[in-house]
Amino acid sequence: MRDLEGKAQEAKGKKAKIGRDIDLDAYGSESVSHDYVEDLDALSEGDKKRMILAGVDAGEMDRSGTYVQKDTAVIHAQSRQEGLEVIPIREALKQYDWVKDYYWNLVAVDTDKYTARAQLDLHDGYVIRALAGSKVIYPVQACMYLEKEGLSQNVHNIIVAEEGSELHIITGCATAPHLQRGLHIGVSEFYVKKNAKLSFTMIHYWAEEMMVRARSVGIVEEGGLFLNNYICMKPVKSLQMYPTTHLAGKGAVARFYSLLVGSPGSEMDVGGRIILKKRDTRAEIISRAITNGGDIIARGDLIGEVPGVKAHLECRGLILNKGSIHAIPELQGKVDGVEMSHEAAVGKIAQEEILYLMSRGLSEDEATATIVRGFLSVDIPGLPPQLKAEIDRAVEQSDKEMM
Repeated sequence: MRDLEGKAQEAKGKKAKIGRDIDLDAYGSESVSHDYVEDLDALSEGDKKRMILAGVDAGEMDRSGTYVQKDTAVIHAQSRQEGLEVIPIREALKQYDWVKDYYWNLVAVDTDKYTARAQLDLHDGYVIRALAGSKVIYPVQACMYLEKEGLSQNVHNIIVAEEGSELHIITGCATAPHLQRGLHIGVSEFYVKKNAKLSFTMIHYWAEEMMVRARSVGIVEEGGLFLNNYICMKPVKSLQMYPTTHLAGKGAVARFYSLLVGSPGSEMDVGGRIILKKRDTRAEIISRAITNGGDIIARGDLIGEVPGVKAHLECRGLILNKGSIHAIPELQGKVDGVEMSHEAAVGKIAQEEILYLMSRGLSEDEATATIVRGFLSVDIPGLPPQLKAEIDRAVEQSDKEMM
């Protein structure tokens, strides 16, 4: 067997190597045992509180299915709706031949040393699939939870929205209250089939010394819609992710939205790439970044390969208190007949805005909080009310803690 770890360390991909290098040997990767729980209410109050802050409800209210992994162990996995499958990936690979057609099909295993680690030392992850024609309106919730100090949690996820289906997922990543240091490596592959709709909302609620390396690729077929939302408003030591989506069928649409708050000591390198490969495809990347002392790189890359495509990129940054924001918008039009645009702006809160709100009776802190809340309020079309409520709650919680 070829040396994947060594090969990955030599890889020179355009985007993957940006950001600090992580010594994988500094984190344990041993198996950690946890009991399976039929009822998530059996979890400790501390665990449930941390999970709800990442959008995962132990009561499973208005949820169509749940997957929870604590450290390396799957502690809960079930579907609550016909036409929906929620399966731990190691179990799925053993039981279903069709899963192998999707496993490492979009993400290259030797992209870098982090993808190699996910292959060589896979802990688990999930397969979530909406069967053809099914409408999974209530969100499926998935939680990657770290409890053991200094652990490297290595997961691989596969999400499939079969032809004509509708699937909504909220995935929350969180750490136990006592945990300070750990590494999360996540590989995800998304498949949106013909005329299917998939919304995927990820909320991170990490500890201050957490290192995160996420690698994901998606493909959208004819008439498909993929909404990819990312929210990280809590401190994290180093975060790096650059999801890529291929619009491979006529009329396919992808929209990426991200809300970032950089706390003191945090490094965030977050972006997205959408490649428009067929006529009448549409793409949008919208980013809002606030630094309260952290360093943020906000990227976006739109690539138009055929005529008749439309794409827009918008990146806005707000500096509250030191820190830095580096916006890197990229447009690549490879043929005549593409329609692509971008906007990028980084600045601070205008003093006249604060003074105006103070003249209306608000204190300076209340005025600043109001402006920040408005800055982070991004209308994401196509989300069910349950997902919109979770995003609003994350924004509100971050607003309270920043101010």
